[in-house]
Amino acid sequence: MRFERCRMLFGEEDFEKLKKAKILILGVGGVGSYALDCLYRTGIHNITIVDYDTYDETNRNRQIGSDGAVGECKVGTLARLYPGIEVIRQKMDLEWVENFDFEPYDLVIDAADTTRVKIEVARRCYKKLIMSLGSAKRIDASKIQVASIWKSHGDALARKIRNELKKAKFNQNFTVVFSPEEPLCKEKGSFVGVTGTFGLMICSEAVKRLLRIEH
Repeated sequence: MRFERCRMLFGEEDFEKLKKAKILILGVGGVGSYALDCLYRTGIHNITIVDYDTYDETNRNRQIGSDGAVGECKVGTLARLYPGIEVIRQKMDLEWVENFDFEPYDLVIDAADTTRVKIEVARRCYKKLIMSLGSAKRIDASKIQVASIWKSHGDALARKIRNELKKAKFNQNFTVVFSPEEPLCKEKGSFVGVTGTFGLMICSEAVKRLLRIEH
């Protein structure tokens, strides 16, 4: 049985809770694609993914689905790899975030790239949000942490988001996955050992949240 080991770990009742969960993933690149894979392998198939991009050659070092799919639509490729998921091919701008209905989802995973979009997503659905912060330019997966946005540190994107939220007088908590590791380059260098681990950490946090497990 495909999910036998998951059932053994979680127990039948909790596994059924996971199966019924409805999750939205914003962005399915180096972080989001690994979160998707982890959730799907755990038995959560009621997943909607949102992305607009196509794969290019530079994605192949870190993005699930990119091999043999350069030039193809990311959400279309992933829909073939993970049957049953829902896809939305959409550019995520402020207007889209402002008008999208987040209510039906139990959790929202933000693995998008645009800072303004991430801030607006936080304002719209902070109670059910798990946000990925900067995963590029790093090589040490052991430094990855999970915390409230207000307790994140050592990450330029986190600092910018905190500052903008303070300006907007927004003081609500939401969960972020981040790394305080010093960036090793100025360009968009990336390593799947870190970007993939971000996705797996998000998946683990999602499962704990859904099952209300505290550690």
